[in-house]
Amino acid sequence: MLTLIYKPQTRSISIIWLLEEIGASYELKSVTTRTADGKGAVDPANPHPHGKVPALIHDGALVFECAAIALYLVDLFPEAKLAPKVGDPKRGALLSWLAYRPGILEPAMMERYLKIQHIDGAMGWARPDEVDAYLNRHLSENKYFLGDTFSAADVMMGGAIHYMIMVKSMEETPVFKDYVGRIAARPAFQRAMAK
Repeated sequence: MLTLIYKPQTRSISIIWLLEEIGASYELKSVTTRTADGKGAVDPANPHPHGKVPALIHDGALVFECAAIALYLVDLFPEAKLAPKVGDPKRGALLSWLAYRPGILEPAMMERYLKIQHIDGAMGWARPDEVDAYLNRHLSENKYFLGDTFSAADVMMGGAIHYMIMVKSMEETPVFKDYVGRIAARPAFQRAMAK
C-alpha cells in the first residue's frame, strides 16, 4: 500500500501527478504544515522529519523529499516507463533533472520571488536569469526533458515550471507556454489537479 502524506497547493501535487501517471493505487493523507511566516507546529501525523510535504509510506518504509520519492516510484513501477533503466544513457539525465528541481530551480525562483540578493559562490544554486535561459534553451530543442519521451523528469520539472509561472516567479515565455500546454493536456495531470 502506498500512502502519500501531502498538503493541498504544495509540491505534493507533483507526486500525486506521478502516481496518476503510474496508475498506482494509493491513498492520500492530508497534514498541516507551518505557515510561510513560521507559525504553527509540526503535525504529529506527519512522518517527515521536518514536518514538510510530501512524504511517502510504502509497506512501512518512509521516503521523503520529492526527488527521492520520484526515483523510488519509477523504480518500483518500471512498467510505467517513466524512467530510463539503470545503464541507459538517459538515466543520468533523469537523475540530473530530479536533483535540479530542489537543488537549482526552486532556490533560484525563491530568490527571485523573495527578492533576495544573489551571492555568487556562496550558494549552491544559479542566478534566476541563468536558470530561465537554460530551461528555455533546453525546451526549445526538446519536446520533453529527456528528448521526445515524456518521463518523471517532466512531472517534477514541468510541475514546478507550471506552478512558478502561476505565482509569477517565472516568466511565461512562448517556449514555456508550449511545454506547459503539452504536459497540462495529459489526463493524469488533469486528474491530479482535480484532487
